[in-house]
Amino acid sequence: MPLSEHEQRMLEQMERALYAEDPKFASALEGSGLRTYTRRRVYQAVAGFLVGIALLMAGMVAQLIWVSVVGFLVMLGCAVLAVTGWRKAPKPGEQPTGAVRRQVRPKRSMMDRIEERWQRRRDEQGR
Repeated sequence: MPLSEHEQRMLEQMERALYAEDPKFASALEGSGLRTYTRRRVYQAVAGFLVGIALLMAGMVAQLIWVSVVGFLVMLGCAVLAVTGWRKAPKPGEQPTGAVRRQVRPKRSMMDRIEERWQRRRDEQGR
């Protein structure tokens, strides 16, 4: 579930306060955990791709079509995971994801907009 606009603003304020209070500590935390996680995910996907190749070959040698199909599907899934993980990985020195969120506003669904309007009305009536 994505954060509401109010929660996003509060998170951005906390990020700015952290950068203002201790810029060295904030830069040390700037996505290093996420970078490690995505790198590990890409390595796991590459290992899975190699397992998929082994299954594909084993299925061909043993003349078991279903093993080959499973191997191909494993290869396909791991390739998709590797590519998406590689694209989402932040580059060294890049701003944290909160800064990116400010620049590019995600497209919201109609239900999200209706729910937001409903919340605003309830908040205004409660005042």
